[in-house]
Amino acid sequence: MTEQNPIAFSRLVSAITQQIEQARGQVRQAVNTAMVQSYWEIGRLIVEHEQQGNRRAEYGKQQLQQLSKQLTERLGKGFDVTNLRNMRRFYQAFPIRETVSLELSWSHYNLLAKVENPSARAWYQQEAEQHSWSVRALERQISTLYYERLLASQNKTPVEQEAKENTQPLAETAKDYLRDPYILDFLNLQDKTYQESQLEQAMISNLQQFLLELGKGFAFVERQQRIRFDDEDFYIDLVFYNFKLKCFLLVDLKLGKLRHQDIGQMDTYVRLYDEQRKGSDDNPTIGLVLCSAKSEAVVKYSVLAEQKQLFAAKYLPYLPSEDELKRELERERAQAVEQLQQRELGNE
Repeated sequence: MTEQNPIAFSRLVSAITQQIEQARGQVRQAVNTAMVQSYWEIGRLIVEHEQQGNRRAEYGKQQLQQLSKQLTERLGKGFDVTNLRNMRRFYQAFPIRETVSLELSWSHYNLLAKVENPSARAWYQQEAEQHSWSVRALERQISTLYYERLLASQNKTPVEQEAKENTQPLAETAKDYLRDPYILDFLNLQDKTYQESQLEQAMISNLQQFLLELGKGFAFVERQQRIRFDDEDFYIDLVFYNFKLKCFLLVDLKLGKLRHQDIGQMDTYVRLYDEQRKGSDDNPTIGLVLCSAKSEAVVKYSVLAEQKQLFAAKYLPYLPSEDELKRELERERAQAVEQLQQRELGNE
């Protein structure tokens, strides 16, 4: 019996495994494509059939129950009233077939169809496609009102934003890429006493989720990066790079309320970083002080009010209710409108 070459055999196993995994991936993609197309078509058929009835609400409910019963008898599971209602909602949310991308799964579309705001729904769909968000990632971004928080961060009034009917808020400045507040529920720090170093370690340990919360275009560079001035060393908690803005982001973590010295320290970091680390083709460095409580006085009467590269944001160690988040957003929007009005009065 010929002795078997272990290296050659290992290559054979790897090649076969790769081939099977590729085939399985193609099967999954084919199944997903067929499912999305089929469920959209089923939704269309249900809606068009319902529209023939005179008493639409009652008619629709009765029809779904009857339809579910007969389809289950003929085709088996998967056609209960809830699923049929989801298919109908899918079609109603995406009535133009060309807007349905086959890059997303039925589970993605089932989530997207529940987003009531059409602009928000289209934006979440686009982001999920561009950044290959998993269903879980999409669900989290919707639940933490990513779109709404991004809108609130724009230096314009909500009325102006809505009037533009733009499904993708313009992100041309550093402020447009940053959020406030940041929701850090995935760090599991709620109801715990922790130090800044533990908060920092938790972010590194959950880096993928933190990058998702941080925003789009960010990549992790280093933790506790050292920069030197004269004979003194400074250590920056977290350093990121944004490939869309083409600049570094320095993050300083603070427990408790924002202080003037925190802003002054970050201002120093940014200036030193621009001088020592920024490349000739990089844009000016951004500094973000991430604190557990913001001080409006510090925000108003510090370099934050005029420095376009320095920012402060609040982080929440737990996921608030939707009402709590909306109240926070309304407060942020009211402040943005007030600042805009004051600026306009000053220019008159």
